[in-house]
Amino acid sequence: MNPSMGLDPPSMAPILPEERNRKRRDQSASKDTDVSILLSDSAKFRWLGRQPWPEVARRMQRFAGERKPSDADEIWFCEHHPVFTLGVKTDPSHILDPGDIPVEQSDRGGQVTYHGPGQLMVYPLLNLRRARLGPRSLVCALEAALIDCAAEFGIKGARRPGAPGVYVAGAKLAAIGLRLRRGCSYHGMALNVCADLRPFARINPCGFAGLQTVNFADLGGPVDPSRAAERLKPHLLGRLYGVGEAGAPAERMAASRSAVPASAQ
Repeated sequence: MNPSMGLDPPSMAPILPEERNRKRRDQSASKDTDVSILLSDSAKFRWLGRQPWPEVARRMQRFAGERKPSDADEIWFCEHHPVFTLGVKTDPSHILDPGDIPVEQSDRGGQVTYHGPGQLMVYPLLNLRRARLGPRSLVCALEAALIDCAAEFGIKGARRPGAPGVYVAGAKLAAIGLRLRRGCSYHGMALNVCADLRPFARINPCGFAGLQTVNFADLGGPVDPSRAAERLKPHLLGRLYGVGEAGAPAERMAASRSAVPASAQ
């Protein structure tokens, strides 16, 4: 496999020079767009812009339900308008004071969390059998990809036993909640980049009272979700498919190494 970092618009026009690609990506960050980025023959990356959470959730469900075994995996990046989402086992007591922020039921695992502008959503729509990943190793691979990315900025990310996600000095940088259907995954990871973190005080984030959250940008990382997505892509390829930036083998997470349940957040 030979990943290409070019950005192809839906018309499949010739790949533009990288500088022009970067300008197009930055412009798309403020729009509701659907731009495909074919990085390898394993996965297609899509930047969806800022979208209502229910609409993207329905699209993921439809994709997982209708995809064929030969269909390429896709990884979607987007932001959402403010919303609290509930996992299938959410305890209502963890919703403290939603106020004017909508509350939506999700079919993912885990407890309640918040999504909003400035937060990068990473939705891996993967054929786990073909990728030779189990649900537990998928969680571990997503964590490892972000930990690798954070290390590029001198940020030490860490896991927390029994609470999937990535933490920095005890504060939550990213949450993970997944759903499996017909051997394929959807939902995924929410990475705080430059979000308003105050809504997290209206809930017990991921079921933990008083859990602090932190933004990637405040730690010295990328300053907006589109830039965070660009920096995260090669690490996702490496951890999910074992592909480096130039197509060279990269370390990935073996299915037998993880003990994190996919139903957790």
